[in-house]
Amino acid sequence: MAHTDIRLVVLDMAGTTVADGGLVERAFDTAARELGVEPGTDDHADKLAYVRATMGESKISVFRHLFGGEDRAQRANAAFEKAYGELVDGGLIAPVAGARETIEELLAGGRTVVLTTGFARVTQDAILDALGWRDLVPLTLCPADAGGRGRPYPDMVLEAFLRTKAAQSVRQIAVAGDTSYDMLSGVRAGAGLVAGVLTGAHDADALRAAGATHVLGSVAELPGALA
Repeated sequence: MAHTDIRLVVLDMAGTTVADGGLVERAFDTAARELGVEPGTDDHADKLAYVRATMGESKISVFRHLFGGEDRAQRANAAFEKAYGELVDGGLIAPVAGARETIEELLAGGRTVVLTTGFARVTQDAILDALGWRDLVPLTLCPADAGGRGRPYPDMVLEAFLRTKAAQSVRQIAVAGDTSYDMLSGVRAGAGLVAGVLTGAHDADALRAAGATHVLGSVAELPGALA
């Protein structure tokens, strides 16, 4: 299949279309303290390393792994989402250079664009509002919108496919993200193009190892890859 046949483009947010300047780690520090894990300790360092390795995964899934019981995981997740939302409201995020223009170019070319995230809906909406992107695309998805499973599962990509009806086959889907989990979700969904971008969490080797068909400097290069 030629890449020009791509009809649906599923884009990650933080690290791919949105530059958040490391806010995930800052919000994690707040969540960790809520559970009694203090910066500077070995426990904190180990947990932070896991957060970095699993960038792109549903945050509640990360906290379930780190903190065990559901009550503790929910406490950590609530503290994380609150802290991240406050940082977003403080104006500490911006679009990745050329991201909005890229989305508009894809839409103008007749493709459908969906934005996805591993954050909860309340945080996703805060980001969209902060950037003025609430009406930029026809659909945005978080893990809860796809049955609760985020990346590396293919659920959000397939939910975008089912809801938009923009493509006749999963091979007409392009997925782009900055993490290994983004790549895995695209591969597992059967997407025809799975593009890793180097503006976020993981490097080119990690992206390729997870199945990237393309590695791009940024999402601004995506229309060229589809040409």
